[in-house]
Amino acid sequence: QSFKELNVTYADSTFFEIFPLQLLEGTTQKALVRPNTIAISRTAAEKYFGSHQLALGQNLIRDDNVTYQITAVFEDIPVNTHFQTDFLIAMNGYEGVENAPPFWAANNNFFTYLKLRPGTDQEAFYQKFQSYSREKLEYTANQLMGMTLEEFEATGQYARVKLQALKDIHLHSQLEYEMAPNGNIQYVWIFSAIAFFVLIIACINYMNLATASSATRAKEIGMRKVLGGRRSNIIWQFLSESMLVTATGFLFAINLVNFALPWFSELTGTPIQWPDNLLGVGLCILAACLLIGLIAGSYPAFFLTTINTIRTLKGQLSGQSKHGGIRSALVVFQFVTSTALIIATILVYNQLHYIQNKKLGFDKEQVLIINETYALENNIHSFKNQLLQSPDVQSATISSFLPTPSNNNNTTFNKIRAFRQDQTLNLQQWTVDEDFAKTLDLELVEGRFFDPNRPADSMAVVLNETAIRKLAYDEPLGQEIYRIRGNIAAEPKPEDFDAYKIIGIVKDFHWNTLRDNIGALGILWGPSYGKISLRYNAASSADVIALAEKNWREMAPGQPFSYEFMDEAFSSMYQSEQRVGKLAMIFAMLAIFISCLGLFGLASFITEQRTKEIGIRKVLGASVAGIVTLLSKDFLRLLLIAFVIASPLAWYFMDKWLENFAYQIQIQWWVFALAAVTVLVIAFASVGLQSVRAAIADPVDSLRNE
Repeated sequence: QSFKELNVTYADSTFFEIFPLQLLEGTTQKALVRPNTIAISRTAAEKYFGSHQLALGQNLIRDDNVTYQITAVFEDIPVNTHFQTDFLIAMNGYEGVENAPPFWAANNNFFTYLKLRPGTDQEAFYQKFQSYSREKLEYTANQLMGMTLEEFEATGQYARVKLQALKDIHLHSQLEYEMAPNGNIQYVWIFSAIAFFVLIIACINYMNLATASSATRAKEIGMRKVLGGRRSNIIWQFLSESMLVTATGFLFAINLVNFALPWFSELTGTPIQWPDNLLGVGLCILAACLLIGLIAGSYPAFFLTTINTIRTLKGQLSGQSKHGGIRSALVVFQFVTSTALIIATILVYNQLHYIQNKKLGFDKEQVLIINETYALENNIHSFKNQLLQSPDVQSATISSFLPTPSNNNNTTFNKIRAFRQDQTLNLQQWTVDEDFAKTLDLELVEGRFFDPNRPADSMAVVLNETAIRKLAYDEPLGQEIYRIRGNIAAEPKPEDFDAYKIIGIVKDFHWNTLRDNIGALGILWGPSYGKISLRYNAASSADVIALAEKNWREMAPGQPFSYEFMDEAFSSMYQSEQRVGKLAMIFAMLAIFISCLGLFGLASFITEQRTKEIGIRKVLGASVAGIVTLLSKDFLRLLLIAFVIASPLAWYFMDKWLENFAYQIQIQWWVFALAAVTVLVIAFASVGLQSVRAAIADPVDSLRNE
């Protein structure tokens, strides 16, 4: 049995002191101490050994050549952590540690966690840590570059070692190369605010409908007051009614959450579940229920109880125009929120469409990527050649790096045979074969790509336009750049550098996400493993996959076959934006639905109040169109005011969001026009339906009691 495992981590023997996971088998004293030992999660143990067999002491084999003995089984790591792992391999004996550079501050290959003693003054500790890390940086600058830290910083560069609270990693860290994709606190606040506004919209509906229907309850309130009812009792009655409605809504909502939780987890890409502390959650829900009930019921309660008793019983209500103005303001607020959400949704989808259709400088269509091809070992070139025999395969390349997620390899090259900050260029170094440019359809601006018939090309480099601009060579072709050879223990000498001749310049292409500007890239020719990319005929994808899998089974028996399409891999870099777009659309639709629901109810009530007026107008010759216009124009005026307020607000916040992208769309006028038309059509359908029903009604029915 062979499995492809993604959640594999190296850790030292103190891992369980920092992260006190529950051990199901083994002890913390013996786990991860010896070389070639491993600790696995409960899920992994059940996967490999079943639920009735002990995993402790068993062996797992990696890549058919490295055997690890299981020294511990730990409970699955909770889902709400900043990293997930099912396999912890002992760092003791790990080649990456044994052969790491001797400079403490130059080695950023590992994540280091510090557990402070209880009562430690964190600020004081931070100051001590800064002093300690600066000593190490000073040593690194002296040994690696032959200069003091002050001289290094005088070049305009700097190096810092910072501490970060563990709880801040997932939502607040903007650092690269985290152990897992981070969340974003801005999106948490944005969607929390949107949810709050949607909830307020629902409360406004209740307020509007309750105050609008005040005439039907005015005499009831008047009679209560005449019979000795206190105002406080009447206020409590209305608040109780609103809280009862809210509580009923919460009961339905909790059941809806249970039903929709799996779907919502899939939508957000985050496993969401009820927390363990159900008592705390229950108290929060109860408090929210009471608060929302009070907010929704407060205005109607205090408004209705101020009505003059005598005038009420005479059928003379006062203050309607004043409260009609308040209702209008609340309707405007509803549609400001709805219109802003529609504008935001359109802009998010436009940006995503722009990203996915922008010319990237390479062709990502009809490219199949076969992953983990290091499992082919010496058969990798035979595998590639077998695929090229198919008429459906146009070209193929072996490379360790592609313009898809998780491909970063920072390297420093120098213009001279010395390590001087003003003579260095930090760039991405990719090692590829001679067919890389052909398969990805890269454009050569000048020079040539690698030629297998020229052995000297093993010490050549092809740079992108950005790297050439940073090097500032007048005639770059034929120039040499230098890279330090291996690990050094002191200031490097000229003979410690390898020279690479610039033989070609490739047109800039987006090898990273469009959130970032195109960086400097250096492409080397040499043996590389990890991925094989195939450019194939569009109608033959199934045949190509079947052929690749057949050859894989023959050349890498027992190893899992894994593939993906380059266009899909590229799109996966924008999963968070895609989720934002979907959530924004859902919230926008929900806000519009709730707003129109309230508008429909309000229009129904106002139409009912004006039934006799409509009847008289029809008797006097008013047309259906005229009556519909009469009843609708006030609402449409409110929507226009809402649009005028929402447009600049949406423009401001979406302009800030677009700043996250180095390559972004321009905010066009038609986006606001489309949002306005959408809101008007939906709202007019709500109001117009009631207006048309009232306009076409027989006036005899409304006037027969006069």
